[in-house]
Amino acid sequence: MKLPRRQFLHLALSAAAVPAVSRIARAQAYPTRPVRLVVFFPAGGVGDILARLMGQWLSERLGQPFVIENRPGAGGNIGTEAVVRSPSDGYTLLWATSPNAINATFYDKLNYNFIRDIAPVAATIRVPNVMVVNPSLPVKTVPEFIAYAKANPGKLNMASGGNGVPSHVAGELFKMMAGVDMLHVPYRGSAPALTDLLAGQVHVMFDAMPSSIEHIRSSKLRPLAVTTMARSDVLPDIPTVGDVLPGFEASTWFGVGAPKNTPADIVARLNIEVNRGLGDPKMKLRITELGGTALAGSPADFGKLIADETEKWAKVVKFSGAKPD
Repeated sequence: MKLPRRQFLHLALSAAAVPAVSRIARAQAYPTRPVRLVVFFPAGGVGDILARLMGQWLSERLGQPFVIENRPGAGGNIGTEAVVRSPSDGYTLLWATSPNAINATFYDKLNYNFIRDIAPVAATIRVPNVMVVNPSLPVKTVPEFIAYAKANPGKLNMASGGNGVPSHVAGELFKMMAGVDMLHVPYRGSAPALTDLLAGQVHVMFDAMPSSIEHIRSSKLRPLAVTTMARSDVLPDIPTVGDVLPGFEASTWFGVGAPKNTPADIVARLNIEVNRGLGDPKMKLRITELGGTALAGSPADFGKLIADETEKWAKVVKFSGAKPD
C-alpha cells in the first residue's frame, strides 16, 4: 500500500527522532551507579583536593557517588592508561592535568596517545606557579634575577618537584625565554624541594602557588612573579613573569576527561554539571582560597587547551633535553 506523502514524512521523522530521544533518555538516566574519577596524584595534594571538591559537587548533583581513585606513578601515566583502557560508558573518568600534555613529549614511548584516546569533557581550574627565591639571594625582581643569573652563569640552582613536572618545565621555559643558565635540581616531590629552598641549599623554584603561599606570607620565601598571564588574586601586588618576558605563561590546569568514544550526550551532561559547579559561589571561594581560578567552557574549549599545551611543552622539553629518571 502506498502511504500518503504527509503520513510517510510523519513516520520518517518519528523514526529519525527515536535515536535522539534514546540519547536524551540515556543522558537523563546517567549515572545509575557510582562513577570512578581517577586522580594520578597521591591523596592530600592540591590536585587531589580539587578533584574531591569537584567529585563532591557531581555526587550531589547527579545522585551517585563520584569516587576518587588515587593512581599515582610513572608521572601520571599509570592512572591515565587505566582510564584509556576502561569502557567508554561514562563510569570511569580522568582528572586530567598539565602533566598529560607534558608527558606526550617527555616520554619517548607511551602505550596511549592522550589527545587521541581521551575525550575532553570540561576544563575546571587553573593554578598559577610562583617564582620564589630564598631571601638570601640579592634580587627582588625578575629583571634583577635575570641580570644576576647572567652574571653568574651555571651558579644558580633551580629546584623542582621532579623531572618533567610543571615546576620543572616552567623553569625550563624561563631559561629558554630569558637566556639564562641554571642547574636543574630535581626532587621527589615539591615538599623536599621547598625544604632545601628554605634552607638556602637551592636558589629558585617555580612552585605551585598553594604549596608556597604560607612560606611567602611568613617571609621565608621571596616571590618575584607569578607565572600566569594575569596577576593572582592571592598575591595581587606580585607582577607576572610575562611583564618582563612577554608571552610567558606556565600554570597547572585541571579538567575532566573520559575514554574516547564516550557517548556525546554523557559528555555533554557532565560538562553542564561541571560548569555549574565552577559557577557555584562556595566552590569559587574554595578554589580562590587554594590560589586557583575557574576555567569552565565547552568540551571543544578543553580540547583546544590540551592541544595548545601539548604543542607548547613539546618545544620546551626538546629545548631542555629533559628525560625521565
